[in-house]
Amino acid sequence: MTAIAAKRRNRVRETGKDRVFNAVNIVFWILVLFIVLYPLWLILIASVSDPDAVLEAKVLLLPVDFSLMGYEAVFQYKELWGSYLNSILYTVAGSALSVIVTLAAAYSLSRKFGGKKLVNLAITFTMFFSGGLIPIFLNIRDLGLYNTRAVMILMNLVSVWNLMVARTYIQTSIPNDLYEAAVIDGADHFTYFFRCVLPLSGTIVAVLAVYYGVARWNDYFTGLVMLRDRSLYPLQLVLREILASLTSTGSSDTFFAAYADNLGGLQEALRKAEVAKYCCIVVSTVPAVLLYVFMQKYFVKGVMIGSLKG
Repeated sequence: MTAIAAKRRNRVRETGKDRVFNAVNIVFWILVLFIVLYPLWLILIASVSDPDAVLEAKVLLLPVDFSLMGYEAVFQYKELWGSYLNSILYTVAGSALSVIVTLAAAYSLSRKFGGKKLVNLAITFTMFFSGGLIPIFLNIRDLGLYNTRAVMILMNLVSVWNLMVARTYIQTSIPNDLYEAAVIDGADHFTYFFRCVLPLSGTIVAVLAVYYGVARWNDYFTGLVMLRDRSLYPLQLVLREILASLTSTGSSDTFFAAYADNLGGLQEALRKAEVAKYCCIVVSTVPAVLLYVFMQKYFVKGVMIGSLKG
């Protein structure tokens, strides 16, 4: 009873203003949550609703006349599955390589060496200025990377922002005393990095993997500029073509015009095109959303990197 009474005495009493503030705060964030989530929910239910219901704006909270015709139309596109596999390859291989290179560079920048300020300045400079699209294209072509899978993996390999975040993590989370102890035991930089730094960097590895993974999954511009062979196209570039074709279905070489006979005529194709727009969005965003869901526990730690000193 004494402990319970002590807790009651130590409990902060809410005033009338506190209760009003809390109520307004809760209502406000519920509205924000609704504003953020409802468009996503609307896209999802519209993608599985009847096209006529979507056109008549009857789809508001739940699917109307459940139908998968939009997905059937999208999945009839022959290049879709190949582009899906390409995007998975580019995302997995590119993200893994990006994380490795970023952590290695971050470790180097976390150590003391001559000319460190100059190196930091040179790296930070590239965060705000670049050579431009034409010089980059000419450089890629001269290196023999144009129209290859390698260009989709090597382009944008390191983000300067992610590099600085990783460097801050290593400096603040891994004590320098550990490095000194490892050196006494005969370890060099490579041994210390692979046996000490990497095992202690699980949080930042997960955060970088998500950042790089989502960026690469959504990247279509690199493929648009650097790829000529359609068999190498990523998913986002193919979906971009499908969405672009929805606004010009009268053309003979567009997606839905090409499938007009299979879909029961151009009018039916236009109906399915209306729903297929939402299906394209769902197909392209589901992997990224799932990645965030499974990795969300690391984001609280990730966003706190560098927020405290000492």
